[in-house]
Amino acid sequence: MTRFVQRLRAPAPGWTVEADVVVVGSGIAGLTAALELRQKVDRVLVVTKGVLSSGSTVWAQGGIAAALDPEDTPEEHLQDTLVAGAGTCSEEAVRALVTEGPDRVRELVGRGANFDTGADGSITLTREGGHHRDRIAHAGGDATGAEISRALIAQLEAVRNDPGIEVIEHAMVVDLLTAAPDADGRPGPICGVTLHVIGEGSRDGVGAALSKAVVVATGGIGQLFRSSTNPASATADGLTAALRAGAAVADMEFVQFHPTVLWEGSSALGQLPLISEAVRGEGAYLLNAEGERFMVGRHELAELAPRDVVSKGIVAMMAEEESENVFLDCRHLGGDFLRERFPTIHARLAERGIDMGEDLIPVAPAQHFHSGGILTDLRGRSTRPGLYAVGEAACSGVHGANRLASNSLLEGLVFATRAAKDAATVVADGVVAQHEPADRSGPASLVPATQRGRIQSVTHQGAGAVRDAEGLARAEVKLERLRHRFHTEAEGPEPQVAEWETTNVLQAASVLTRTALLREETRGGHLRTDFPSRDSAWERRQAAMLDPDGALQVMHTPLEIG
Repeated sequence: MTRFVQRLRAPAPGWTVEADVVVVGSGIAGLTAALELRQKVDRVLVVTKGVLSSGSTVWAQGGIAAALDPEDTPEEHLQDTLVAGAGTCSEEAVRALVTEGPDRVRELVGRGANFDTGADGSITLTREGGHHRDRIAHAGGDATGAEISRALIAQLEAVRNDPGIEVIEHAMVVDLLTAAPDADGRPGPICGVTLHVIGEGSRDGVGAALSKAVVVATGGIGQLFRSSTNPASATADGLTAALRAGAAVADMEFVQFHPTVLWEGSSALGQLPLISEAVRGEGAYLLNAEGERFMVGRHELAELAPRDVVSKGIVAMMAEEESENVFLDCRHLGGDFLRERFPTIHARLAERGIDMGEDLIPVAPAQHFHSGGILTDLRGRSTRPGLYAVGEAACSGVHGANRLASNSLLEGLVFATRAAKDAATVVADGVVAQHEPADRSGPASLVPATQRGRIQSVTHQGAGAVRDAEGLARAEVKLERLRHRFHTEAEGPEPQVAEWETTNVLQAASVLTRTALLREETRGGHLRTDFPSRDSAWERRQAAMLDPDGALQVMHTPLEIG
């Protein structure tokens, strides 16, 4: 099998900046980590690919889950999460999530987030798929992520003049910097990042940010697929940079496909509008072409079953009817209610000529969330010294094989806080020092941006919502051919953002396809038609990493890693 390159081809850094900790990403996880870090370390650098408000958090419609109701308990939240995770969650990680979550949400309110409240001033709680209690807090109806992002960014804006915090926008991290190799030949401790800044003046082009620790919070992998609810920036940059630097990634095969994404035709590409699970939480129905509810009888919660169950039900119905979509019916909820409860969704549908109070909404599953990522422990530490990962870029064990609705924002809060406290402590106490970066051996290469669409189609067809050995093997061969073709060329395309992103997409897709082929069962977001049942022997996670020569190694690891 073709080996992976362990660095991307890029110009030598033309400038250098130093910080105690570099945070990569500006969603809820990255911003929370930055704010927590600043309480204990002298200098924090936040690097974001777009502007501060461009992280995936702003797209979160549903809400944030926490046991805030006096009649609810963290134990009940834990049980719902474990059920959704289909036997592969880390129970210790989930327990940390549900017990610390309520306090983290209250701290978010203290930082200025305005959640929807009732007449008595308490936070209004609703229910979503997989939850047996009303425990979802919303803001602006269906604009929770945007409000959380706004509140956190407001905090960062307030300290922009603080010399201890620097923000570099429009900056893509190309690779992680590593110290001299360990005795086993693997890259040494993480000691910063190389980044490309699109701008003018002394900070444009490629530079180096040296640090004692790096926190990766770069979000998901949506652009590996032909259609996704993720923003265009979700090209697996942090995940693949960690892989190239010797870190392990885990649960790559567990990809959640949101069941109700607006169907805009087979030619639709890129980021597609999702119709929040909260719409079904308020009582919307899923209908087939005959106008019948087809989720009733498939699961006790019908349309509010866990997302993998609903997605499988939709895929099965589309196959039975030989159709490309099903329909979401919320007409009985009333136009005025829908306009007030879901203003963002209502407006986006109206732009496309759909009145959700009068019309059926065509929907189909599309890639939405990645339950896998950079393998971490309960403090956000990866398998490489100096590297932390939080949010969707991390595999903390919280989600298992399938994320429970609205747990992702909570995970960002809880584990970013944990990681930041650990990183700040080891930096402030002098446990870690600034290492000198060393060149990593092996060839560097890039994949032309013109190959992006081909890679996405191969991944979507082979490792989409429904998989089998034949399709996965075919996809693996095609992706390996692309890696061999471009990773062995002495010359290649000019180093540019689109080429770096496309190379990351190819590397992540290759790992995902390989691990999906090896997991011979159906579990959570991983649906194998040739292995339709869950196999108890697979109640473990798969971790993947590169050996010193760049060969991909896949191994089994326990669910609990401390």
